[in-house]
Amino acid sequence: MSKANFLIALQLLGGVGLLLYGVRIMSDGLQMVAGRRLRRVLEMMTSNRLVAVLVGVVATATVQSSTAITVTMVGFVNAGLISFAQALSLMLGAHIGTTITAQLIAFKLTDLAMPALFIGVSLLYFAKRKHLRHVGEVMIGFGLLFLGLLIMQSTLAPLSKNPEFIDFFTHFAADSYGGILLNVAAGALLCMCLHSSSVAVGITMVLASQGLLTLPGAVAMVLGDNIGTTITAEMAAIGSSLEARRAARANCLANILGVCYIMIFFYPFLELVQMVSGWMGVGPAEMAVGAEKPNIARHIANSHTLFNLVNTTVCAICLPLLIKMAVLCTPRGRQVSVHDLAQLQYIKPSSYRFEKSTSASLAEVRQELVRMGGIARDSFMQVTQIPLTRDLRQMEQWKEPEKALNSLQRQIIQYLVQVSQNPISDDESNEISLLMRVTNNLERMGDSVENLAHLNEQLLDQKLEFTENAREEYKQITELVAEFMQRTLAAMARQGELPLAEAKHYEDTIDEMRDRMREDHVNRLRNGQCTLDAGLIFVNMLTNYERIGDYLYNIALVQKDLRKIS
Repeated sequence: MSKANFLIALQLLGGVGLLLYGVRIMSDGLQMVAGRRLRRVLEMMTSNRLVAVLVGVVATATVQSSTAITVTMVGFVNAGLISFAQALSLMLGAHIGTTITAQLIAFKLTDLAMPALFIGVSLLYFAKRKHLRHVGEVMIGFGLLFLGLLIMQSTLAPLSKNPEFIDFFTHFAADSYGGILLNVAAGALLCMCLHSSSVAVGITMVLASQGLLTLPGAVAMVLGDNIGTTITAEMAAIGSSLEARRAARANCLANILGVCYIMIFFYPFLELVQMVSGWMGVGPAEMAVGAEKPNIARHIANSHTLFNLVNTTVCAICLPLLIKMAVLCTPRGRQVSVHDLAQLQYIKPSSYRFEKSTSASLAEVRQELVRMGGIARDSFMQVTQIPLTRDLRQMEQWKEPEKALNSLQRQIIQYLVQVSQNPISDDESNEISLLMRVTNNLERMGDSVENLAHLNEQLLDQKLEFTENAREEYKQITELVAEFMQRTLAAMARQGELPLAEAKHYEDTIDEMRDRMREDHVNRLRNGQCTLDAGLIFVNMLTNYERIGDYLYNIALVQKDLRKIS
């Protein structure tokens, strides 16, 4: 490679990097400005599929990240807050909302890049209110996005007349179904690498506007982008519940099937794109002004929007069929190993190597803590059924979740320590401290579940039985603690809070039940109704239930403080 070509390649990569980083910063800022309110709206979402789709459109248009919405939905399903069908309807709407970025890029607002950067940096450094600093992040992301596009356009302009460069892009001519398929595959691969359909569509627009791609080739690449964008939700679902994995799989199937039938009717779809663009007053896509095609970007943006409008409509109508297909394509699979459970899923590996906004890092930690709470809850529900079912096969299954909780606690604390070493505000420092407290309480809750498991082992190994009264009391306190746990974890998932009066009522009731049940146990011992060994195990179980109630109350207190910061 000659020195000139090497420099051109570096400029192109720099432009792509700015575009990718700009979209990321803009999305992070928007999520911090409106994301927490949106999570409360999403959590209250109705089961009406049309309303859910519209909520998905508005939510994604607001935060400008379909990935953020789809990953959040996978987390909601895993936490049991919403159903698989509700999440899928909202994900379909997210596909429409994410096309707003492409429409924005097509307006060619490159002249506003520098003013946006100036305003954004000014707000970030001089604004006193946290909300305005997040708005500054949005403006910086907006400026970087268009600055990246400007660099790419200026770099590609001379190459549009280079015979070798032109010859390379002739392979992406969509003049046959083989060519269409190649472009779809290229678009999917590009989007998988970038983890952003908006960036992938933006790059396609730049290539097409410089005459390196025709409209059919560009539209085919956009179709591929819509397949590639589903990979992040699939990755987020690894190790999650069966319903969460089915939601991610259905999201992927919806776009794959949509691309398949649009490919069959590719040329009529192309005519529809041109017709709609004409109604909007946009000139012919292939019309050139000098070396550029000024109209083709709008046609490409319209193809992106039209595909998702058509596909979302079809999938919403056929939602029951799509759900059945996702169920068939998502086997229950093997039991999740401790290695799978202990892997961080929301804190990205890149977070350890590259600086990012503290608010975005803490948002990832919150999601990881919701998942950690889900592991503790599932382990608790499994362990507490053993005295009732006396199923020996369940005896060993608590160990892997407990090891995973210990591992996650170490990783999350380590990550929070690293985040705290960056320049942070007082509010962010307090939030880090509070999130550490949540992490430690979740891990201690896992320790109490481990203690319950060991007590169950003694119960079964010594072939001991609870009396009928003790079994009823055991069921009562188990159900109450499980309810308290579910209410607390649900509040964590929606970044809300369990009212302290309600949390205090749960904790006090658990304490009262423990004291009353201990007294009842002593009376049974006096009357010879139960054995000493079984009774000691029962009392120790009550002690661990009371501790779990304390940990849940501590988390509820922290959630209240976190809400004050937000």
